[in-house]
Amino acid sequence: MTESTALDTAHAAMQADPTSDAARLRFFERLADSELFLMLTEEARDENISPELFDVADGRFVLAFDREDRLAQFAERPVPYVALSGRVLSGMLSGQGIGLGLNLETAPSSMLVPAEALEWLAETLQHSPQEVEEELAEFLPPAGLPQNLLTALDAKLATAGGLASAAYLVATKSKSGAQGHLLGFVDAIEGAEPALAKAASEALTFSGIEAGAMDVGFFTASEAAAALLAKVGLRFDLPQPQIAGAVREAPGSNPDNPPILK
Repeated sequence: MTESTALDTAHAAMQADPTSDAARLRFFERLADSELFLMLTEEARDENISPELFDVADGRFVLAFDREDRLAQFAERPVPYVALSGRVLSGMLSGQGIGLGLNLETAPSSMLVPAEALEWLAETLQHSPQEVEEELAEFLPPAGLPQNLLTALDAKLATAGGLASAAYLVATKSKSGAQGHLLGFVDAIEGAEPALAKAASEALTFSGIEAGAMDVGFFTASEAAAALLAKVGLRFDLPQPQIAGAVREAPGSNPDNPPILK
């Protein structure tokens, strides 16, 4: 039996409780974060790709699978494909009126994701958080945040390997007396701040929590604030990637340079 994937698990939870907004949000978060193998009509050339399109009663769809062996099982023949994340694919298809056939006939998570849902996902992923600007007076142990947010943060930050040494979640009190929560990143690499802030924002969004429930801040390990974060905060370790040799950039691997539909 093929091992279940994160998408299989999230899809099963969504199917088990069709009325649960939280389950649907978790599924779409997993879809955005998953690597998908998109079936093509021909080999990708530079950034130009030509997805295989299928017309059914519910509309026009591309086909993608979260495992290469599932793609091979469906196609039953060698076919060209490209690997890209669900977030890149949703952005690429947004506004095209094209839906996604996910893991069709090959997995428990087999389903048709309509074009409208992909447009919603692409729009949701465009939301950008703002870095905290108010001067904080005190860091306190975090309290009152739901477990599903903590689980979402843990899963989201696991995908941000190497962008910072660690992150700490703390409760805060500002000099004006306002209270809140802060996710503080320590020793973020240069230029990674927007990506890390966006990851934190997505964890909030897909947990069904208002964006104002948590601020984001960045600190260096040499700052006194970093020591305070470590003392009272809930720590999240970001995986540190192994150094690998240079590889050719695959179409869709750079979010700032998405594939071009032909």
